[in-house]
Amino acid sequence: MLSLKEKDRPIVRKLLDAGCCARCVLRFCCVGKYASYQNSCQVCVGQSHDASGQDQADNPPCKKMKLESVRAGEEASAEPPALEAQPDAQPATCVTCLGVLQDFCHQSFVTQVCEVVKKGGYQFDSLLLAVSLPAQLSVREVRLTSTREQHARFHSPRLQRLVYICIVSLSFFCLFLFSLSAFLLVAHQEGTPSAFEVSIGFTHAETDGDCHFLATACSDCFKPAKNKASVFTRMAVVKALEKISDEEFLRCESAPLTSRLAETTCLHSSVFIAGRYNKFSRELPQTPWVIDGERRMEGSVEELIAAPLLSSFRADAFNFSSSGREDVDVRTLGNGRPFAMELVNPHRVRHTKAEVRQLQETINASSDKIRVRDLQIVTREAMGRMKEGEEEKTKSYSALIWTKKAITKADLDELKIDQKTPLRVLHRRPLAVRQRTIHSMSASYLDTHHFTLLLRTQAGTYIKEFVHGDFGRTKPNLGGLMETEADILELDVESVDVDWPPAVPE
Repeated sequence: MLSLKEKDRPIVRKLLDAGCCARCVLRFCCVGKYASYQNSCQVCVGQSHDASGQDQADNPPCKKMKLESVRAGEEASAEPPALEAQPDAQPATCVTCLGVLQDFCHQSFVTQVCEVVKKGGYQFDSLLLAVSLPAQLSVREVRLTSTREQHARFHSPRLQRLVYICIVSLSFFCLFLFSLSAFLLVAHQEGTPSAFEVSIGFTHAETDGDCHFLATACSDCFKPAKNKASVFTRMAVVKALEKISDEEFLRCESAPLTSRLAETTCLHSSVFIAGRYNKFSRELPQTPWVIDGERRMEGSVEELIAAPLLSSFRADAFNFSSSGREDVDVRTLGNGRPFAMELVNPHRVRHTKAEVRQLQETINASSDKIRVRDLQIVTREAMGRMKEGEEEKTKSYSALIWTKKAITKADLDELKIDQKTPLRVLHRRPLAVRQRTIHSMSASYLDTHHFTLLLRTQAGTYIKEFVHGDFGRTKPNLGGLMETEADILELDVESVDVDWPPAVPE
């Protein structure tokens, strides 16, 4: 028997009469034992009905039942509604949980979710179950517990919300999660993170309007957010329900009940890949080069690296980052530029070191424009090391300079320069004046108009602008120091002095 008391008889009747399902009857009667909810919905109906004084022997539970409606004007003290067998009738949708506890806690729904998970082909050893419930459930439950007759039984809205949050979530998880884990032969996570998440989102579009009146009564509770499809989030609705008066709340008409939908989605935590790349082409951008919606060049460094990784990890998308960037006409030589790539929602995550090495070889064989080294799987936290102290790091360059005048040794002493954001990058960088240091500089004569310039600079220094001055936006500049026009014809990055990621032995 369930923990229903004699004093629960009136409230059981009212809840059944209002159109609540059996499990909602239990939670509104503050039954906190989750084992009570593991019974079938039909058995729960029989037990709840037993608490209202009906002899179960006269009306044994059956597979499909419906509640006989109470005639208008019937006294509250009359006998509770009887359960009668209806072999061909579908039970009405619960007016409070909208069918979540009524229709989606059975093995058939577990099987449907498992089919979605298996169809995705994910690799995982444990899972985390996330459930999203419609915000209008809060509105419907407050409506059910706001009448004078029921107010004393539920004590306060705070208790009502506690029952809603704890019992709905607890009962659904207990009914569903263990079955799902057992079916998939994996462990379920309780309070600990898991890389693989199964998300079940319940929606009931036909009753979305239940929340709309709150926006007028409590407009300050509903503020648009970029990452939210609707302002009527559960937290916003609960906040508004705490502010609105009972009189104003009860004037709202509820929407009719029709269909409902449970959508299952799967998401695996991102995998992070790091390494270093060399770029040997002067016609290859680091990222896709798009100007005014038109792509200017085919291919990019990030796309050449990402293609084999996306295929092997079976990821949905990627995010690329690197320690600085070079222009399309600049080569990156030496030990390469550190990079990291986030692979979003990977379906295959288990890769041995040998398989990662093979991926590196596949990338290198795909194009002679780039080469990757030290490819490895890293953690999200480790990626932050690539950016730590980035501006304090140094970079080395070699540049082919054109000028009408040779430089002297004094021109090559250590100096500082003040740079405004170059005109060519103002579309992606804020306007500012940045102080940068040139640690060393040496020149090698080629002919009367050309020399090679070797520089070691603070990271973030714009080398091209240091040479030609960018219309006076970089001071001092090489042309100004030499009192002549100077320009850069070719530029190579010789080294990026960031000690990350760690080298991988050949």
